[in-house]
Amino acid sequence: MKKLFKLIAPVAVLAVAFAAQSASAQTLKTVKDRGMLNCGSNGTLAGFGLPDAQGQWTGLDVDFCKAIAAAVLGDAKKVKFVPLSAKDRFTALQSGEVDILARNTTWTSSRDTSLGLNFVGVNYYDGQGFIVRKTLKVNSALELAGASVCVQQGTTTELNLSDYFRANNMQVKTVTFATANEAVKAYDAGRCDAYTTDASGLYAERLKLANSADHIVLPEIISKEPLGPAVRHGDDQWFDVAKWVLYAMINAEELNITQKNVDEMVKSTNPDVKRFVGTEGNYGEQLGLPKDWAVQIIKAVGNYGEVFDRNVGANSPLKIERGLNKLWNKGGIQYAPPVR
Repeated sequence: MKKLFKLIAPVAVLAVAFAAQSASAQTLKTVKDRGMLNCGSNGTLAGFGLPDAQGQWTGLDVDFCKAIAAAVLGDAKKVKFVPLSAKDRFTALQSGEVDILARNTTWTSSRDTSLGLNFVGVNYYDGQGFIVRKTLKVNSALELAGASVCVQQGTTTELNLSDYFRANNMQVKTVTFATANEAVKAYDAGRCDAYTTDASGLYAERLKLANSADHIVLPEIISKEPLGPAVRHGDDQWFDVAKWVLYAMINAEELNITQKNVDEMVKSTNPDVKRFVGTEGNYGEQLGLPKDWAVQIIKAVGNYGEVFDRNVGANSPLKIERGLNKLWNKGGIQYAPPVR
């Protein structure tokens, strides 16, 4: 009897684990049945996730969610954007309130392993920096010894700030706020000497200041902040879909497939392009998507370069340089596995 129990117990455990995994591996079906993608986004950060006065959302992360909706539902408009604070974002994903989190979130080991998340990839390589008033006459973060710095609490930004000053044997007065908006308003009101967040965020937040031209972003980047979307553990199919939507946007830029020429590229005889647009192979079927899933993405939002330029780059108010976010063959580190 003991031997039999020993044999049955592991099988029972595996059965429970399989049942749990099967129960959670329903996101793609749920989204299709619902006819709507629930996307957790920022709601307050220009360039990444921000609704206008009419409730129309724009941003790098916003376009990623639109791309998923285009691939899965054939319509980039079928997205419900759920504004989430830094504090609430992970709980919203874990609880199923949103299907995906696309909210300028840094991929770290602890978040990847202890929060029940899978990061899809990096849609923006960032790093933390500082903004100060020009009247402070500071040209380097290393000149901020003893300064007061506004920062949002409960973020990797707060930890990085402490680490940077400690590593450089400098004192700092950290002034924390629950939201980025509160921190920026406090800095603009003169309550702090500097404000710190991801460098991309500094350019976005500077637009909100009373006199944006009176402030400069210091040159130091004090951390690695690979920002990317995340999904829940336990649903490999949805994980695959989200990953390959991002990879499709990057690959499209590399293949010179754009919003304007994608219909012409469907007629291409180039093997890489044929696989991408779905005229060769069954790569869409393998993802549980239509053959032209990647074409739908590019028609809806464009390739990665187009999305970058429109939201944060040369064609946006932020005017951020591509930098590390250039393609790997253009001097950057953006790289995607091939469709094949």
